[in-house]
Amino acid sequence: MPTPRTLAALLCLMPLSMTVQAQGADAPYAFSNGYPTAQTVQRVYDDVDLNRALQSYRFFYPNVSMMHLWNVNLALGQVPNKVFTLLQGTPKKQVFTANSDTPYAGLMMDLSNGPMVVELPAGPIMSVVNDLNQRWVADLGLPGPDKGQGGKYLFLPPGFDGQVPEGYFVATPTTRRLLLMLRALPKGGDEAAFALMKSVKVYPLDHSADWPAPQWIDQAGKSSDISPVAIESTLEYWRELHQLIDSEPALPEYQNYYGELAALGIVKGKPFAPDARMQRILIEAAQRGNQQMRVQSLADRRDDRLAWPDRRWEWAVLRPENGAFEIDGRVDLEAREKWFYQALIASPAMFRRAPGAGSLYWLGSRDDQGAFLDGSKTYRLKVPQPVPARLFWSVTVYDSQTRSQIQNSQNLAALRSMVELQGASNAGVSELYFGPSAPPGYEKQWIKTEPGKGWFSYFRIYGPEAVAFNGGWKPGDFEEVK
Repeated sequence: MPTPRTLAALLCLMPLSMTVQAQGADAPYAFSNGYPTAQTVQRVYDDVDLNRALQSYRFFYPNVSMMHLWNVNLALGQVPNKVFTLLQGTPKKQVFTANSDTPYAGLMMDLSNGPMVVELPAGPIMSVVNDLNQRWVADLGLPGPDKGQGGKYLFLPPGFDGQVPEGYFVATPTTRRLLLMLRALPKGGDEAAFALMKSVKVYPLDHSADWPAPQWIDQAGKSSDISPVAIESTLEYWRELHQLIDSEPALPEYQNYYGELAALGIVKGKPFAPDARMQRILIEAAQRGNQQMRVQSLADRRDDRLAWPDRRWEWAVLRPENGAFEIDGRVDLEAREKWFYQALIASPAMFRRAPGAGSLYWLGSRDDQGAFLDGSKTYRLKVPQPVPARLFWSVTVYDSQTRSQIQNSQNLAALRSMVELQGASNAGVSELYFGPSAPPGYEKQWIKTEPGKGWFSYFRIYGPEAVAFNGGWKPGDFEEVK
């Protein structure tokens, strides 16, 4: 009888003529003589390409979101550097977590022909610039280096090697095209805020005396959809990503991600022409990737998401250190994906958790029992007064499907301290209501929600004070009212 050692030796010498299968897979990979079967070859390449596409979808979502916004703004009549848009964040505007706390304006800028200057007047302006990679470029006005005193900002195109003059706040984006989101506090009413924004000047660094003043399109009361929802689960998502990759400089730190895209046929300088197989994979990745981001964003399970251990409120932004989601030599990709799935624009001033920050955002998607908020139910939110805001505060309600302000017969999605809630408090506590109908006596402190629709909210504080961060003040949770 052979010994166990002899049996082991004989087994090692046996030819690998049998088919070996991976265990536990729903459609296992199969190999014969060490080589993959034809079915395995097809399955592996499909799986690898789908994995590349899923990773790329989540990583480039903020870039595509910004590219789509650029394209929609062009269609709505904006002209880079010359014709800009005045807006108000009402439910008529479908855009991720926009607010109606202040009037604002969108300014498209293109540095393809050289540096551009943005000249701000003194006044209560809050502004931020992001490029088409949706990366922070600069804060202007109150949160910026001019501190609301006005000043000239110079934006240099990527790779600029010319002489930089003195007397400017200087910033360099990673793309030639930028979006400046301009906001003005309505201290004298919305019309005064619009007038202040229209006094902003935009011109080339080297410009002639006849360079025209900006024109302004008033779209404050008009309906429009500038969110990427219509394309985010379709092949068009990848087409617009290719458009961005093909038209802007490559970003060195994205090299590995560009490599993933190249394997999918998305390459700078080459047409986007996926065959039927690749189209199927890209569409599946867009659909699944979007669903994955929805879970990460609206059903976050990270321990650091909670603003307070005894509340359901979450930090809308998980990384407060900077506007780039960087921490300890890495990028917090989960935090980046959570934010950009539900919001547009990044800025250190928006993220900072310290007194003196421009603003502070908390996300509320669950009631005090941990259930997701339901449009068919009525909820009460108790807000202790005074709210620690040097400027103002608000609560805004968003549709969980569109991540835009809810649509209702009120045409109202926000309760604001400067408007609806002026003087509204009861023994030091304001009671706000959300549901299909208003409780008697609280009609001015109520937002109408729609049965059959989920919703979430942002609690915003502008000019937050120390107790907003140290636990000395906190709002209640949403409580269902039977």
